[in-house]
Amino acid sequence: MRQILQQLKQYKRDTFLCIGLTTLEVVMEILLPFITAMLIDQGLEASNMPIVYRYGILMVVMAFLSLAFGALAGKFAASASTGLAANLREAIYANIQTFSFSNIDKFSVPSLVTRMTTDITNVQNAFMMVIRVATRAPLTLVFSFIMCLIINPHLSGMFLIAVAFLAIVLAIIMTVTLKIFNQVFRRYDDLNASVQENISAIRVVKAFVREDYENTKFSKASATLYKMFVKAESILTVNAPAMMVAVYFCIISVSWLGAHFIVGGTLSTGDLTSLFSYIMSMLMSLMMVSMVVVMISISLASIRRISEVLQETPDLHNPENPVEEVKDGSIDFNHVTFSYKHGSDKSALMDIDLHIHSGETIGIIGGTGSGKSSLANLICRLYDVDQGSVCVGGVDVRSYDMEALREQVSVVLQKNTLFSGTILDNLRWGNPNATEAECIEACQAACADEFIDRMPDGYQTRIERGGNNVSGGQKQRLCIARALLKKPKILILDDSTSAVDTATDAKIRKAFAEKIPGTTKIIIAQRISSVESADRILVLDDGRINGFDTHENLLQTNAIYQDIYESQIKGGGDFDQPA
Repeated sequence: MRQILQQLKQYKRDTFLCIGLTTLEVVMEILLPFITAMLIDQGLEASNMPIVYRYGILMVVMAFLSLAFGALAGKFAASASTGLAANLREAIYANIQTFSFSNIDKFSVPSLVTRMTTDITNVQNAFMMVIRVATRAPLTLVFSFIMCLIINPHLSGMFLIAVAFLAIVLAIIMTVTLKIFNQVFRRYDDLNASVQENISAIRVVKAFVREDYENTKFSKASATLYKMFVKAESILTVNAPAMMVAVYFCIISVSWLGAHFIVGGTLSTGDLTSLFSYIMSMLMSLMMVSMVVVMISISLASIRRISEVLQETPDLHNPENPVEEVKDGSIDFNHVTFSYKHGSDKSALMDIDLHIHSGETIGIIGGTGSGKSSLANLICRLYDVDQGSVCVGGVDVRSYDMEALREQVSVVLQKNTLFSGTILDNLRWGNPNATEAECIEACQAACADEFIDRMPDGYQTRIERGGNNVSGGQKQRLCIARALLKKPKILILDDSTSAVDTATDAKIRKAFAEKIPGTTKIIIAQRISSVESADRILVLDDGRINGFDTHENLLQTNAIYQDIYESQIKGGGDFDQPA
């Protein structure tokens, strides 16, 4: 909760102004019945019209003041709650940017989206209720009860019975519904995941005519969410009849006993009228309190989920005195063992001892799940090793400033991503200050200029979100060009030419040899044709090194490499699956 309130920042003033103005509004409303009683007893019953006019004008002024204070309080409440929501979104988004891949894997993308949308909206609504209604209701309750005690202590006891009854009912409702809402938000995550998966893969869905299946799956998830909400809301509806029981009890009790007191001469008509007003104010306040309790019970689950993201600390940290400069492109794996879940029995890499010279071109090949991508992820420190060390330029990657390291280690991942904007905008992700000439040069090296020049707007052609208006091969070449603009000491291509033809693949490798001879190039591929010209080729099998030598030597000595080569030469096998 403290972390949530810390995000108020510049909206603390609006919050306190709302509370202060709400207090003044309540004071005006509490004094009105008191003035009404005086008007009845001193003015109407005594037929004193000057008193009637005097108190009448005072009541009108107080009513307008109450209205003005209430309107201003509502304005500041809206400002504070929406401001809190905006700050929470910014804080969550900023913290997510610091997450490592393992942190993101912990929450999942749909869950993070739910927390930034549905959960924050719940907290926003709850906060508005707290600073407005939860301030107004208790104050009205306390002040009204004090006035009732002043008028007649005996009749005020009836209200205490009603309060005790409602408190027990609300406590039971809140306890039961909180458990249900915790489950509801987990279902929201599943629903968002289903929607995200369907939309991102809509072309596959349509290609396989699976619309009905996807609709049925979504309907089931939605129906489950519906049932859970119905169950929670059914429990919450108990609040209304319990409230009415308390209201009728108070009205009947006060009417019966008040009539006896008036007949006995211990209570005036004006006092009974104001007593009814105060008791109704107290009961309405109780109703508002019950609404606040319901809203808070819903938002508590959201507060917990938001706090989890805000409290999450990245698994990867910069050291106290980080190394800022990468000396060269040499890479050393010193008996490295790595698993995606630390402490897991299943390791993605086991006892990797590997040494690569600066400027070398290294090919990496192996079956699906052999650990090729895992190896690449460790070089730029997207994950940390469990055992051993990974060194770049003779320095452990954990000793580098992560930004400085990643500036010199450029990675083109399996899942190529382009962003909405022009081709130039996407290319400048590699170097924001790159000139158009530098962008063109990078595209020439990546063989992307071939299709860019055919586009009507050339380098100003707009890319749709996710790069949906370009082919897979075009997307890969643009991502390679983007990586080249960084002018890195190490370039990693993680199966990044799988969607281009072999001729284009050969052109790209030739351009690398000519344009960036001093850059260490690591080419992860499923096709032997993509790696056979490399200085050395690493063969991985189930997370272990099976061979590391030239193409010619591996053909003579390595059984796995021989099998892959024979299968591809003969045209058999499927080697385009991601590792």
